[in-house]
Amino acid sequence: MVLAIAAVGAVIAVSPLTAQQEGPVAPVPVVTGRLNEAPRPHAQAVRATGSIQIDGLLDEASWGEAFVIDQFVQLRPSPGASVSEHTEVRLLYDDENFYVGAELYDSNPSGIVRSPLQRDNTTRDGATFAIALDTFLDGRNGVVFFFNPGGVIRDAQTAEDGRVRNIAWNSAANVKTRVHDRGWTVELLIPWTSLRFDGSREEQVWGMNLFRRICRKNEEAMWAPVDRGWTLYNVSRSGTLGGLDGIQPGRNLSVKPYVISSRATGLLRPKTESNFDGGADIKYGITSGMTLDLSLNTDFSQVEADRPQVNLSRFSLFFPERREFFLEYASLFEFGDQSTRGQRGGGSSRDLTLFHSRRIGLSSTRAPLPILGGGRITGTAGPLRIGLLNMQTSRDSAVAAENFSVARVRGGLHPNLTAGAIVVNRTTTTGVKADNRSYGIDADFTALNDYLLVRAYLAATEGTESDGASVDRAYAGRLSVSWDDPLWDIGAMYRQIDEDFTPGAGFVRRRGIRHVYSTVGISPQVFWGVVEELNPSVVTHHFTALGGELETREIGGGMQVGFRDGSRASFDFTDRFERIHEPFSVGGATVPAGEHDFREGSVSYGSSGGRALSGRVSVGGGGFYSGNRFTISGSVLGRLGGDHATVGIAAEHNRIDLPGQQAVDAAVYSAGFQYFFSTSLLTTGLIQ
Repeated sequence: MVLAIAAVGAVIAVSPLTAQQEGPVAPVPVVTGRLNEAPRPHAQAVRATGSIQIDGLLDEASWGEAFVIDQFVQLRPSPGASVSEHTEVRLLYDDENFYVGAELYDSNPSGIVRSPLQRDNTTRDGATFAIALDTFLDGRNGVVFFFNPGGVIRDAQTAEDGRVRNIAWNSAANVKTRVHDRGWTVELLIPWTSLRFDGSREEQVWGMNLFRRICRKNEEAMWAPVDRGWTLYNVSRSGTLGGLDGIQPGRNLSVKPYVISSRATGLLRPKTESNFDGGADIKYGITSGMTLDLSLNTDFSQVEADRPQVNLSRFSLFFPERREFFLEYASLFEFGDQSTRGQRGGGSSRDLTLFHSRRIGLSSTRAPLPILGGGRITGTAGPLRIGLLNMQTSRDSAVAAENFSVARVRGGLHPNLTAGAIVVNRTTTTGVKADNRSYGIDADFTALNDYLLVRAYLAATEGTESDGASVDRAYAGRLSVSWDDPLWDIGAMYRQIDEDFTPGAGFVRRRGIRHVYSTVGISPQVFWGVVEELNPSVVTHHFTALGGELETREIGGGMQVGFRDGSRASFDFTDRFERIHEPFSVGGATVPAGEHDFREGSVSYGSSGGRALSGRVSVGGGGFYSGNRFTISGSVLGRLGGDHATVGIAAEHNRIDLPGQQAVDAAVYSAGFQYFFSTSLLTTGLIQ
């Protein structure tokens, strides 16, 4: 495709600081055609000549000597046009730190939308500035930092060019922001100890991209522009950053001790019980690419309760991990059905994952079990990402002490091929000996500008029961092919899971099946008044038993509509067949065995989360096995005091009517409150 570039160097966003523009400039066309194919820009960082105070004021002399990056290209609502509000970014460094200064001018400062002051909170519902750094310039791995006008940080690691993301990673970055009568300012310090890079290089050349969201306009812009469906996490589309010389990553050491006490008393207790406990987490940078994490008497007291779910199927529910120690670097240990960039992939970790850390320190009823401690080594070695984990639980009255070990390696064998392997072992260390082993290999192949993605895995499980009997080896495998460009989303997948496939430290929703999946979707950008984007799609699922008997069939169609104000609506319809071999209960009603053919549909609408009062409502229903179902759900979130407090309520109500049985209701209600004293101190409450 031929690209028309409106001006020479229009996307080369480096120029000397000769005059600082103090307000917005009129948008001019920059790029036409696919933004992924536009030239990648280059910038230079400048060594600071004096100390930099992080106060949200770019008033040190060094900032005036820095180059100015001021060419940002819209991704939406007008792809290829210049950002509608003038934006300037400057980059400095010294022996200890990397500095970023951003002037985000705004012609209507009072209209700047501020998201809540909670670290790692989503940034999509407010004004945002972000930077991505690919410090090894491999087009695959990097770190991403998002900031809102209140100074909140959302930092993450990304791998495999955005297909793997670790939001739980926390850096030691220091940021100050300031909202003023010309817009808002970001001043950022990132210590070299928070970044992994090759210190043996005389001069560093990194991948870099910059991002700005103007929420009230539903506008997004980047320095190195990308097509719709791509994000800042896709570091292969970054520009480059040079000028960094004479720097070293250094070592990172942190110790986080804790103490906790409790006292329980009451009429139902024979005596008052008091407990006191303590422990610590230690983090140490072994090399510039590898990190050691140690945990002693691991503390999970800060973990919020699981959100309740209504189960309307005959399969087990998947509850996500919420404990910080396991969330950090969790993406490195992922293996199984993983979705990609929001695509309809036919499966996710809620269907099959070989390692699910909730198996550690939690019983089958989700009751906490004491963890004596453990360790984890994670990082990169050349083209490989490596993860090693070992945790030991202690015995309680009903559960034996256990040891969990995981080894994971994955890396680029070729610019288009990523492959890896995993081994997971769970074994008892007290009482009767029993163990379970899981292992597998996986690979991804990309081609044709990364629009084509082929994914595959093969896994096996085996072990020994508590009575000494061996558990035969069982297998699971998957092969999927997808095409995802700015217009089309097409995919097909086949997977097979043996009846006895049982990963003792993982999760499997459905066994003994062959599953065929297909989808076709299209996402044209339109300019029909308030409508910005349409996404009609067709999805099919076909499950058979290993003997060939049809178990489940789903043929569904839907339409998602994106509006210019950031709100979205969706319409879905599904024709289903289910073969039930044994009756099962749903909220007190019993679904009988037999063949069930039925149809269901739903309509939903969600307003933009950038509003002071936002919400979502969904209505659905139709057939439900041999009867009928009606579902209504909704949520409302209000912001109080700007970005300092939020109040939310949510509800879901299901009415199930099966022949010959009394109608039953299954419902979940919740209410939550958060107040943010600052970006580092908050109080929260939840009723559900």
